[in-house]
Formats: sequence, C-alpha cells, structure tokens
Amino acid sequence: METLLIQNFLNYLTAERHFSVRTAEAYKHDLNKFVYFLESVGKKDILTVTKADVREFICSLEKNNGAVTQARKLSAIKSLFKYLGREGIIQANPISDIEAPKLPETQPAFLTQTEYQTLITTVRQKATPFYLYRDLAIVVLLLGTGVRLSELVGLTLDRVNLEHSGRSIKVRGKGDKERTIPLTDEVVTVLEQYLKTRPDVRSNHLFISRLGDELQVRGVYGLIKKYLKATGIKKKRVAVHSLRHTFGTTLMNNGVNIVVIQELLGHKKLETTRRYLHINSVDLRNAVDSLVLNKKI
Repeated sequence: METLLIQNFLNYLTAERHFSVRTAEAYKHDLNKFVYFLESVGKKDILTVTKADVREFICSLEKNNGAVTQARKLSAIKSLFKYLGREGIIQANPISDIEAPKLPETQPAFLTQTEYQTLITTVRQKATPFYLYRDLAIVVLLLGTGVRLSELVGLTLDRVNLEHSGRSIKVRGKGDKERTIPLTDEVVTVLEQYLKTRPDVRSNHLFISRLGDELQVRGVYGLIKKYLKATGIKKKRVAVHSLRHTFGTTLMNNGVNIVVIQELLGHKKLETTRRYLHINSVDLRNAVDSLVLNKKI
C-alpha cells in the first residue's frame, strides 16, 4: 500500500508538477527512510500516521543529520500528505502544522572578480583541446547568467538566440517556469566560439558529450568541481552552486534592483534573493549615519 501511494505521488510530481527525475528520486529516498522508520516501530499503514509519529521520526534523525537534512525530509513527508488530501485519500492532514527545524543563517558562498577570472583562466589552461571551447562556454554561461545546472544541461539550440537584436537564452526552471536571460557580448562570443567547433550531431542539446549525447547534471557537476579545485582557491563552502551565487552577488554589488535579480535567477520568493545582500554591522552603521534629520541651512 505504502509503495503504491508513494509511487503515485512521485508520478504526480513528474507528470503534473514537472519536477525533474532527479528531484523525484530525492523525494523517493526521503520517503523510503520514513517508511522504514514506521516499520521499525511496528506501524505498517502510512494512512494512520500521526503528528507524534512524524515528530519521533525527525527526532531520530538528529544524531546523524543536520537541520537542513531534517527539514528536507519533513518537507517530503508534508508534500506526500498534502497530495493524499488533494486526492481524497485522507480526510484531514495530521501533520500540516508541524514546524521544520530552524535552519542556520548562512550566506551563499561566491567568487570575487579576481577568483572567477582565475577560474576562467584555469579552464583555458587545463581543459583538453577537444573540450576547451565547450567547457569554457559552460563556465562562462554559468557565471554570466546564473542558471542552475539542471537548466544548463536542459538548454537546447532552439532556445539560444545569438542574434544582435535579442541575444538571450530561454530556460525552464523549477515548476517548469520559463524565463529569458539576456546575454552579454562576452558570453555571446564564447558561445559562438563553441558552436563553431560543436560536432554536428542529432542531439538538439546545446552542450553534448564526446559521443554526441546530452550532458548530465552529474557530469557537469564533476567538471566544474574539477576546475574549481584546480584554481587553488581556499575558501569555505565554495562549490558548483557558487557560480550561480557569484552571478547574483555581482549584480547586487553593481546596484541592480533586487527584484530584477530575483527574476533573472528564477527565485519564487524575494526572501531567497535577499541572501545576496550580505548585510553586516558596518552596512547598518553606514546606513544610519547617512540619515539627515535636520539639515542646517
């Protein structure tokens, strides 16, 4: 029963909510952990789950899992029960008001101008000749548009416009929401360079493997990780997603309106974009000191 319910839920995520297969697999993993826990405490019917059961499960995670992992698993369980209610399988959601563990406030790691220029130089120096223009285009596109890895590997040739009048890319983000991101001269030049050397294969995807197949998220993740390591940059939490954070932070530092940045990054909530403000005590002091309440004439 549990297996069928969960599978139907996963089908709903991919078919109706347009979640990626990778995201659906993550939900499946978290929900299976919950089912195993229920079985360990002698509970065989997921439809009889109570608020106490879920809280006990979250507590069981505390020893080996951080707040982020706990919150993610709770979110998966909540989504499942919301679906069960929507389908009329349960009359009332018993866990709708359970609060997630408080997550630590962390600012996104990003690269400075010197660091991301070092990354680009590293790609030029370390990439094999066959992959040079492709890998360079991947890194420059990530830095110059802030797209997610999943959006980058899903990018097809028909969604890339390098004509002077409307140079841009169209990507499909979370929830299958489409957005258009303009391209700078530098990004266009690198993409044109790559397209001149891109093999003429059947795949319509922009970035392809040596065999002519579309690249996978895992492959590009490993690629960027390799180049980041080769730069020798010593900075905490710098990883592949840092290239997206670099784009957002650079725009913020250049005075771009936060709502514009939200649109470019495809953030559903403005609170997510606000993390790029990097506000500190000095910023607060300078802001207060700038106030003039009684201007002397």
